[in-house]
Amino acid sequence: MLAFLARLRTLLANWISPNISQFLTTRQPLIWALSLSIGIAVAIAAILFREMIGLFQFLWLGTASEQVLSAARGISWPVLLLAPMAGGLIVGFLLQRIQTKRTGNVSDVIETRAMSGRKLGLRDGLWSALATTVSLGFGASAGREGPVVHLGGTLASAVTRWMDLPEWCRKTLLGAGVASAISASFNAPIAGVLFAHEVILGHYAMRSFVPIVIASAAGGVASRLWFGDAAAFLVPLYQISSYWEFPAFVLLGLTSAIVAVLFQFSLFTADYVARKIEVPLWTRPVIGGLAVGLIAMFLPHIMGVGYEVTDMALHNQLPLGLMLLLIVAKTAATAITLASRFGGGIFSPALYLGALTGGAFGIISASVFPEIASSHGLYAILGMGAVAGAVLGAPISTTMIVFELTGGYALSIALLLTVAIAHGVTQAIHGHSYFQWQLEMRGLFVHHGPHSTLTATTTVMDFMDLPGDDEPPETYDPELGTPSLKPTDTLETALRTFDAGGHVRLPVTAPQDPTKIIGWATQVRALAYFNKALIDASVEEHR
Repeated sequence: MLAFLARLRTLLANWISPNISQFLTTRQPLIWALSLSIGIAVAIAAILFREMIGLFQFLWLGTASEQVLSAARGISWPVLLLAPMAGGLIVGFLLQRIQTKRTGNVSDVIETRAMSGRKLGLRDGLWSALATTVSLGFGASAGREGPVVHLGGTLASAVTRWMDLPEWCRKTLLGAGVASAISASFNAPIAGVLFAHEVILGHYAMRSFVPIVIASAAGGVASRLWFGDAAAFLVPLYQISSYWEFPAFVLLGLTSAIVAVLFQFSLFTADYVARKIEVPLWTRPVIGGLAVGLIAMFLPHIMGVGYEVTDMALHNQLPLGLMLLLIVAKTAATAITLASRFGGGIFSPALYLGALTGGAFGIISASVFPEIASSHGLYAILGMGAVAGAVLGAPISTTMIVFELTGGYALSIALLLTVAIAHGVTQAIHGHSYFQWQLEMRGLFVHHGPHSTLTATTTVMDFMDLPGDDEPPETYDPELGTPSLKPTDTLETALRTFDAGGHVRLPVTAPQDPTKIIGWATQVRALAYFNKALIDASVEEHR
């Protein structure tokens, strides 16, 4: 018996010891502790962010609550016109202090994850958050969740910058900051976990799961301690009247996809037009504020985050004509807001447009098939998830956000179907999400896979051979017909140059002096660097 127990103990030790050793050598206990700290810090920042929006809003509306429309109805038209302009003037001043000259958003966080060497500057992140609170507090038509995600990523990036951590740890903690931001902002911890994996990391690695859950749970607890346990939208208990409605849900998904595509095209067009207009940076938000104020004089429904109007759509409190008009007005106001360099995101506007689209669709469906159609409040919930999921390119996490925002878990089958159809049709027509479009404008094609990102972000200086201290300086003669590379050329450029001329070794010249050779790049080293990076990415995604 003793021999059996000794043998069993040896077997267990041989089985467990390597796992514990791996757990400790990858520094996962530290990552868990850091994720908790980051989750709490980001949650506090998200709470302060929301309270600051309310503070600026109180200065001209007299209320810090989400009831912007109710308060705006009691405000004179000159105030509605001038408030966004005043906010624009403050934002214009703040933009002068931000190095990037734009407020932060989710695409910046994705870019940081994709480009290992890029950091989110803490100073710029805080200035950007302040500019966004001013923007939304003074009535700019945008969302608050995207900027909170950027703020969470900024704080997480600042923590990892101060510590010597492996690359996967930095990316995991970046996801942890984002998860806490979503959880604290939406009061949706499950959605925070899924969004961090689906949108930011782009994978569901097991060793990243626990730290991200810890951070998201911390954000959710902090949010509920401060704001309470209630979901963002308290909706009646809707039920599907008949399974014969499912074709209508498919049609709603198609309609939502069209709204999502038109919304994105409006954002792109407004941004393109704004870039072509040569005016001082500080005047852009002022001009945009004037345009938003003009719309708000007639339709104050478009101001701010828009949660009150979204809630009205979910409660069947808006007529069909007004909902159709607000879809156009909110699209225009949000496009103008973001193109004018106001701070803000697209989460809330996408939910807003989706709720109105679903509500309008529900009224029309009820008029055609009154005997089987459900309440148009139910359709508003489905449309909210469908449009948001299609715009964000995050169907899974968006579905969960809608579940947690509304408590509508009984609608799971209908919601999943509608979101999936909207996402699929949007991809078929448009090809990418709003965040992916922003990254493509910077030359980063994340959705093509890690190989595309690596070839675009790796530069020759990452793999070139430097001359020894005792080697004499070399000069480059372009008359010899051999091409040269610059240290800032991308890996893609280098590989194309190697392949075009059948070269295995090329000189790397100084940017300031094209005749001075500062190193040599070999095709073997370039391919080896590329293969190792691909292997590391695969390991990160599957461990």
